[in-house]
Amino acid sequence: MKIVINAFSARRGGGQTYLLNLLQYLEDCSGLDIFIFCPDTLRFPDHPAVKRLTTSWPIENPLLRALWEKFVLSKILKEIDADILFCPGGLINTRAPKRCKTVTMFRNMIPFDMSVRQKYPLGLMRIRNWLLEHSMLSSMMKADMVIFISEFARKVIEEKSHGHLRKAVTIPHGINDHFKIDNLPSKPKWLPDCEYLLYVSIFDVYKNQMEVVRGYHLLKSRREMKEKLILAGHCTAAYALKVMEEIQRLGLKNDVILTGNIAYQELPAAYAHAKINIFASTCENCPNILLEAMGAGRPLLISGIQPMPEFGGEAAVYFDPFDPEDFARQIMSIIDAPEELDRLGRMVAKRAEKYDWKETAHRTWQAIRELALSGK
Repeated sequence: MKIVINAFSARRGGGQTYLLNLLQYLEDCSGLDIFIFCPDTLRFPDHPAVKRLTTSWPIENPLLRALWEKFVLSKILKEIDADILFCPGGLINTRAPKRCKTVTMFRNMIPFDMSVRQKYPLGLMRIRNWLLEHSMLSSMMKADMVIFISEFARKVIEEKSHGHLRKAVTIPHGINDHFKIDNLPSKPKWLPDCEYLLYVSIFDVYKNQMEVVRGYHLLKSRREMKEKLILAGHCTAAYALKVMEEIQRLGLKNDVILTGNIAYQELPAAYAHAKINIFASTCENCPNILLEAMGAGRPLLISGIQPMPEFGGEAAVYFDPFDPEDFARQIMSIIDAPEELDRLGRMVAKRAEKYDWKETAHRTWQAIRELALSGK
């Protein structure tokens, strides 16, 4: 069985994490050949069944990559005599040979969330999301199988496609073992000496850092806040500047800490030392940040918008991410209740056991094998 993976779009972050875990937990490889096109930055484990393929095309350019996929990749599939073309990035721009099955994934929810799209100013981002909505939906409807990473996302696309998907499976992401903490690690030096509330995320209009800052300000007006608020993540976008201005306006510059990017290997300790971990996003598919925070076994205060409740279940406390008042109210209900915080932490740690990369990889390879065999 020959599987070709087109992963040139996996240039950073979650896309590379997914592929690394998929290849790391490749189990029974008997009779299996995997050929992968991917960026040079992706360093996957050596495996006898896996071979990296390269091209001289400048695939960093999205337009040239699309042309390569349309006119060159199809020829390569014929030469290899591929059984499966797997495009985890969400787009299939290649006409596969007749006997070659196609598989894609649904990862990016933003093009399908009109409320988020309208928050971006008129211009390139809106046009890009409009194009992605149509091209991604077309790819999923043409694919022989679509892998979803949440039931919520699957429902959205099944409604958009009017039930015209050929085959669909739901396989959520896992949590890397180093995020599942048994013994409390040492505290990174960049963290404050005092207790803190932690929200890890890039700054963007749908991540709702503005509402979190305003909710924190309401908390300070109602109780003595010895806990700092830490916002950790890339913060050079226009939205981040607006959040910084709001922090200044509310007089919170000594209470709210913006760290910028944090080294990935330091995140588990940051989650583990937080009094409460926060996740306020309104537009997600399968949020890796939320899953990783769950692994620390600390109390979670998260957005009540799906798919967050799908993953948090009864282990998290939910709030309306558009309402700073509700943010403050929900934190007030738990922050001064040590027994409740301990109970929530234990429940979160138990819930995290559901999400395992080894199981994710096993189910993914099994689904791909079954699809390939179904055409023989």
